[in-house]
Amino acid sequence: MSRIAACFAALKAQGKTALIPYVTAGDPHPSITVPLMHRMVAAGADIIELGVPFSDPMADGPTIQQAHERALLHNTSLHDILGMVAEFRQTNQTTPVVLMGYLNPIEIMGYAEFAQAAETAGVDGALTVDLPPEEGVGVLPLFRAHGIDPIFLLSPTTPNVRIKTVAEAGGGFIYYVSLKGVTGANTLDVGQVAERIAQIREHTDLPLGVGFGIKDAQTAAAVAKVADAVVVGSAIIKQIEATPADHAVIMNNISDLLASMRTAMDA
Repeated sequence: MSRIAACFAALKAQGKTALIPYVTAGDPHPSITVPLMHRMVAAGADIIELGVPFSDPMADGPTIQQAHERALLHNTSLHDILGMVAEFRQTNQTTPVVLMGYLNPIEIMGYAEFAQAAETAGVDGALTVDLPPEEGVGVLPLFRAHGIDPIFLLSPTTPNVRIKTVAEAGGGFIYYVSLKGVTGANTLDVGQVAERIAQIREHTDLPLGVGFGIKDAQTAAAVAKVADAVVVGSAIIKQIEATPADHAVIMNNISDLLASMRTAMDA
């Protein structure tokens, strides 16, 4: 059983929902990423989404775009990030790590080389925003052969036939984008999310995570009632954005935010 599958199975047995924080690797400096990963786990994170910096993060709003820019100022590369995961694995062998980003860095490294290196480092999944199932014919088998779950996105406008395609091609969990737009945009309607999650469940047994629009403990708790996972990104990045030079404050504020979400979700 993969780390992701084991994580969701354990949470289901406890009647809990997964908390999945997103941070951009290397933001605001590469030296903070691994310590921050450990602090997030201590605060209640179940799975970590580690963003791979890219110059054109098309699915992301201004907050995460700026996080990518801060990380790229330090030339944070995919090779560097795999090294971060390997360092994290030295003392944490259980928390799943998913790389989230765009196809270009993987393509430049080479699909086979990436899959092998990611397995060696201890990566559990890859969410590649601009790699649809139809274009992953030669890529997805490589990922699976190296124990990397290919994770796909669904949106409020995804038709049923495409939900089936994604469910058949994906692994680990499905990421439901709860809003029309980019990360950090608009206001979440939990009632609509619940209806959509129920529709998606008719087509897949994979766990369903909900992201985009999770801003605080209240929204995290509301989404936790209808989903298998709550994904929070922009709200975390804003804590980094507020005090980019003070790493201790960043880690304390993010830890407090996640702990409040964990408490509200478990209540």
